[in-house]
Amino acid sequence: MSITGLCQICESRSAEHRCDNCGALVCEVHYDADLGLCADCAAQARPARERDETDTYRF
Repeated sequence: MSITGLCQICESRSAEHRCDNCGALVCEVHYDADLGLCADCAAQARPARERDETDTYRF
């Protein structure tokens, strides 16, 4: 299947992938190949990453 058109996230690059979740056409930059999802769906699917494992309240 051929995908044509612009990325539905940035609207500037050519779409090369279709999100398995929402069906959005997205460019390489806005596609998470590991999950098969667009950047928006991938952000919701992945748990929030810990910024730092250091306990900032401990001196």
